[in-house]
Amino acid sequence: MALTKFNYNSFDLTTVASTGLAFNSSANGFDTATPGAMTLIATNTISSGVSSSSFTSGIDSTYNTYLFKFINIHPASDNVYFQINFSVDGGSNYNVTKTTTYMNVFHYESGSSTEFAYKNARDLAQSTNDAPIMWGVANDNDGSSSGTLYLFNPSSTTFVKHFISRIQGMVNEPVSQDSYVAGYGNTTSAINAVRFNMSSGNIDSGVIKMYGLTK
Repeated sequence: MALTKFNYNSFDLTTVASTGLAFNSSANGFDTATPGAMTLIATNTISSGVSSSSFTSGIDSTYNTYLFKFINIHPASDNVYFQINFSVDGGSNYNVTKTTTYMNVFHYESGSSTEFAYKNARDLAQSTNDAPIMWGVANDNDGSSSGTLYLFNPSSTTFVKHFISRIQGMVNEPVSQDSYVAGYGNTTSAINAVRFNMSSGNIDSGVIKMYGLTK
C-alpha cells in the first residue's frame, strides 16, 4: 500500500490549534476540524422566591446534548436538596422514572473533617421522585451552589436518557462540598421539559442557563 506524504507546511498551525485536526472526507489526509459550538437557548434568572425553575421549550432534536449551568443557587430554607425532574409532555407532569448514583466530597471550614463517599441514601432506584443533585444547601447570606448538568440525547425515542452533574457549594455547618450525580431517565419517550426545585421551600435567588451543544 502506498503511503501518502503529509505536507505540514500547508497548514496554518494557528487555525489548527484553535479548531482541531481530523481526517479529510477521503480518509487519505488531514483537514482542520470545527469543534461543536455551545448555543445559549434560555436563561432563568430568579430574583425572588419561586417554587421551581423550569425549561419547557427549546429541548428537542436540534441538539443531542444540553448543558445546564447553575450560578449562585440560594434556597429560602436551610439544609435542603437541590433537585431535578423531567417531563415527556411539555411540563404538564414531571414524573420520569429515574435511577441515580450520588457521590460527594466535603471539607469543613474548621478543617476538622473530610469525606469522599458514595451516598446511597441520596440515590434513586427506579423512582419518579425528584432526583437530588446537591445535598444540604445552606441559606446563609453568603451561601450558594454553582455547577453544571449535562443531559444527553433527550429527544431519542430509542434509548434511556443519561445525565451527569457536578455542583459545588457551601452547605450547612459550614462545609465546602462537591456533589457528583450520574443517572438516567428510564424512558424511551422524548424528554422535552426539565424542572429544578428544592426539597423544601423556594429557590430564593440564582441563575440557571440552558445551552445546546451542536452535534
